[in-house]
Amino acid sequence: MTADKYMRWDAAGVEHGAGAEEDALIAEVCAQINESQTRVRDAHHHAFTGTHVKTHGVVKGSLEVLPNLPAHLAQSMFAKQATYPVAIRFSSEPTDLVPDTQRAPRGMAIKVFNVDGEKLRQDGKDPRTQDLEFNNATAIELGNARVTRDIIGLRLKHSDDASALQAELKKRDDYAVQKARDEIPNTPLVAHRQYSQAAMRFGDYVAKLALVPVGDTQKALEAKELPEETNEKTGLRQNLEQFLQQNTATWELQAQLLEDLEQQPVEDARVEWPQDKFPYQTIARLSVPPQECFLPQRVNFWRDQMRLDPWYGLASLQPLGSVNRLRKGVYAASSAHRRRLNGGVPVVSVASVDELPDE
Repeated sequence: MTADKYMRWDAAGVEHGAGAEEDALIAEVCAQINESQTRVRDAHHHAFTGTHVKTHGVVKGSLEVLPNLPAHLAQSMFAKQATYPVAIRFSSEPTDLVPDTQRAPRGMAIKVFNVDGEKLRQDGKDPRTQDLEFNNATAIELGNARVTRDIIGLRLKHSDDASALQAELKKRDDYAVQKARDEIPNTPLVAHRQYSQAAMRFGDYVAKLALVPVGDTQKALEAKELPEETNEKTGLRQNLEQFLQQNTATWELQAQLLEDLEQQPVEDARVEWPQDKFPYQTIARLSVPPQECFLPQRVNFWRDQMRLDPWYGLASLQPLGSVNRLRKGVYAASSAHRRRLNGGVPVVSVASVDELPDE
């Protein structure tokens, strides 16, 4: 397999659409997300992030870059064999504390430590970390800044009337993508395939990333939906706790490289890149050994004080496309608003996995 089939990250047409019009849309979305956060604070007497509000567990593990990767995969922090300590948060994607019995996208957020290289962060600090975010929906329905503004607006308007929201969504040309988030099987967290959804620079190239469960015990759970009697408040957490009491969870980290912009658009993340034509290729292995997954101090430390932002990471892994330019603004606005609502909680710039409490 030759590297010349893959498009460079700085090739003409990979990114387009940035500018004043998009900036105005991003400002609108920031205000919408802050309104959502305020509503959640009023309901629960505590503020959370703008999305992925519900935490199911925070664990520690390792990310091992495979040796002898071919040149097109040996990019950025994956250029040579290495093992990085990581911290991982499992969450549900909605903007409120929804029942665990409700079908919804689930996420994995990973903070990788001891990562050297030029960073995108502009404040002069370098805790040597790289943040990676995943969701078990193959594509994100909020595919660009305009779509996000429109959809979040509908969700806020009809937050207490699901049927009215569905009626509005059915009027849209992208309804199939919008409803897909509600049709994801409600299976154990360790059994999910997880996707970055949006594209990023991948060294010289462009890629989307995926996490694929490889442990036999994990794969056996892939088709097993949680039973009807699952506790709606803590069911997903309890299932994760039970698994990690006795098992190691492992995933392959894979990269899907950009070859054809018509079939693999960067600016509209609603479009899934066809995996049959552009297959994922393994670059690393993520492992989580047996452990407690919901240690109170650790969970609260992550939830209230830590901040994840891929725009603080490596320049060679720069987020690409409209939805990622949107995230750059929204993440900053969401973090600042959450801290204000919670009484001025300070930002903690975590530089070591050992800084996460073990109790």
